[in-house]
Amino acid sequence: MTQQRPRVLHLVDDATPGGVTRVLDQIRSSLDMARDARHEVITVQRNKGLPNLRADVIVSHLSISWRSLPALISFRARHASTPLIHVEHSYTHAFTALNVPMKLRFFALLRTAYALFDKVVAVSQPQAAWLERRGLVRPDMLHVITPVVDLRGFRALPAPAGPLRRIGAIGRLHSQKGFDILIDAFRLLEDPQASLHIHGTGAQEAALKARAAGDTRIVFHGHSDDPEAVMAGLDVIAIPSRWEAFGLVALEARAAGRSILTSGVDGLSESAGRTARVVADPCADSWAAALQLHLSRAPLTTDPTRAATAEADFTAAWAALIAELAPQTEMQIAA
Repeated sequence: MTQQRPRVLHLVDDATPGGVTRVLDQIRSSLDMARDARHEVITVQRNKGLPNLRADVIVSHLSISWRSLPALISFRARHASTPLIHVEHSYTHAFTALNVPMKLRFFALLRTAYALFDKVVAVSQPQAAWLERRGLVRPDMLHVITPVVDLRGFRALPAPAGPLRRIGAIGRLHSQKGFDILIDAFRLLEDPQASLHIHGTGAQEAALKARAAGDTRIVFHGHSDDPEAVMAGLDVIAIPSRWEAFGLVALEARAAGRSILTSGVDGLSESAGRTARVVADPCADSWAAALQLHLSRAPLTTDPTRAATAEADFTAAWAALIAELAPQTEMQIAA
């Protein structure tokens, strides 16, 4: 007798470079995860009908909206006997506070959508606490699995040496990331040796470049397919996000032995770790003061473990959840 690994299909409707696609790449390529299940990723069109699928478990990484709800209801009806999991990559307390004027209607949407699934996965403890506090997911349905990518390349980077003057901001150029606050704060610093390096692309690129105009210490690098090389060129990582379900950049910074300044909202209070400096006030003056204090102190406090167990914890959590929903079945092998 041998055991047949469950087939797990992951559905995603956003293939643009970012945290979700990188986490899915980790799921698909990890040899450790492959020992427990056969993971496959399928890209579908957003707000369109979903296909009929055959799998032992289906995992949604889809965006939930009123437009997508009919497709989810239809999909559940057509896969009534298949365990369905939804991973909530987007919605948080801070997102709702800043972006949702009709909160009761929004919460009704989430309760309806989440009820279609057998399990809902939050990507951080703060997000899970919000989901439970608002009554959006039953506690017995809710799991927490913090995202991860392959961190070996980050752990191999040497710690920054000498004066720490290269501040990095990594992510989509979107209002969510708070890079406008960071640029305004950095411009208040008088240190001619300090530099701010912004890595990413997005809708706010032109506006952010205009905001930085005239300060040659601020450099825009665009998107890079080599995140380890990006991290190698930075001393300090600044994460001034206005909302963030988890914050993969913070985890990578910890693994790379970089010090972190963060807004600490939502999942960043977890992903940035205990050694991060939290700047709770989202204004340029507060961030400028924190940057000045941070750069004047060396050596800076970093994660001594370099997020040593992140990948193993991720693999174990997914293996346990899949085993709960789709126990492995024995398959007779001919002698």
